[in-house]
Amino acid sequence: MSFVSDLFSCQGDRFEPLAARVRPKKVEDFFGQSHLLAPGEPLHDALCQGVLHSMILWGPPGVGKTSFANLLAQSGNACFISLSAVMSGVKEIKEAVGQAKMNQTSRQQQTVLFVDEVHRFNKSQQDAFLPYIENGTIVFVGATTENPSFSLNNALLSRARVYTLNKLTDDELIALLEKTITAQFGFNATGLAVLDEAVLALAKLADGDARRALNLLEILIQQAQASGSSKIGMAQVRELGLYNARSFDKGGDIFYEQISALHKSVRGSDPDAALYWYCRMLDGGCDPLYVARRVVRMASEDIGNADPKALTIALDAWQTMERLGSPEGELAIAQAVTYLAVAPKSNAVYTAFNQCRKAIADAPAFDVPAHLRNAPTQLLKSLGYGEEYRYAHDEPMAFAAGESYFPEQLDGARFYYPTDRGLEQKIGQKLEYLRELNCHADKKRYGSGTQEPES
Repeated sequence: MSFVSDLFSCQGDRFEPLAARVRPKKVEDFFGQSHLLAPGEPLHDALCQGVLHSMILWGPPGVGKTSFANLLAQSGNACFISLSAVMSGVKEIKEAVGQAKMNQTSRQQQTVLFVDEVHRFNKSQQDAFLPYIENGTIVFVGATTENPSFSLNNALLSRARVYTLNKLTDDELIALLEKTITAQFGFNATGLAVLDEAVLALAKLADGDARRALNLLEILIQQAQASGSSKIGMAQVRELGLYNARSFDKGGDIFYEQISALHKSVRGSDPDAALYWYCRMLDGGCDPLYVARRVVRMASEDIGNADPKALTIALDAWQTMERLGSPEGELAIAQAVTYLAVAPKSNAVYTAFNQCRKAIADAPAFDVPAHLRNAPTQLLKSLGYGEEYRYAHDEPMAFAAGESYFPEQLDGARFYYPTDRGLEQKIGQKLEYLRELNCHADKKRYGSGTQEPES
């Protein structure tokens, strides 16, 4: 059989991608997920013994979720039905359950119902599976790239075990590609050589995604066949690299994991790690303006008054990105990221803000004290508005020692506790001095008379 008719064979008029044609037929052919499929691990025993149970397979694209569901059905001699939550609705769910009931009654056969992208089903659609999982009509296998804790109903999670699948390592992808090249198709016998350097580059380009690695290999072979080339090397791989898009699913788990890593690196004062995660996000296609907005948040949340200049630098980077675009603006954001990472840290303002909001939510809406109210009319003056208010600029050091600006019920409350880092150390020292002045002032508050402190 020739190279072309073997590698690019069609079944009838239907072309089947390489990644689908080389799906593993037994557990020994499965690449990756050794923490689940190695001898003695839970899913290895389930496959070898044909013991089926409902489960959720959580992991990034191309790590073998569909392939494992197929293996599970084969091991238990069960019927395999596949649905995509992107393309299916209640009608398709009912049809699948009807087929499963028929398999159960007429064939005495279990049914593995595989639902890809199950997190895209809404609550009512997810609930539709519950009674049929409960009574054994289906063995439910859901695949998701999103954290099941957030994207799936608790009722569904309670009826299925959750297994986490990891991205394949470079070595695992290399082994998969080499087996596909040699064992499956015997490329070398056809006169087409795929160099080791190309295999390694494909593995790195695939970024842990087996499906992507096989698709890239298939494209390379198609191009080589079309051009009459006898080998595939780095030159051909570099052409594919022009449109490489690493794993970065905006709005998905990877998106939030990477921005979380960037934020924590800045908070942890590691400029190198912060730059790494920033560049990873850019490499994956993230909008730099999104990062700029998050950097502004970091400046207030994690640095605050320890270095107020951090907020200015963050805002300047955001504005630079808006005015210059890429790549010049990206450099300004990098400058802000590194500055924030090495700046002194304080979350005192962030903590004070949240505590104050909570105190307001938990207490009545206290009135503004009369001495703090303006009195633009004679009536308001007669009611005592503004009476005995002390104008701070007329006081020594522009500080009215002993004055209170809280509602009487909250007099003396504190929310803001400056740290001993950066500028906030000096802020804390000043506040302590002003509190000492308050303590020594002979004061009567809330409109009942106030005496001037001795100078």
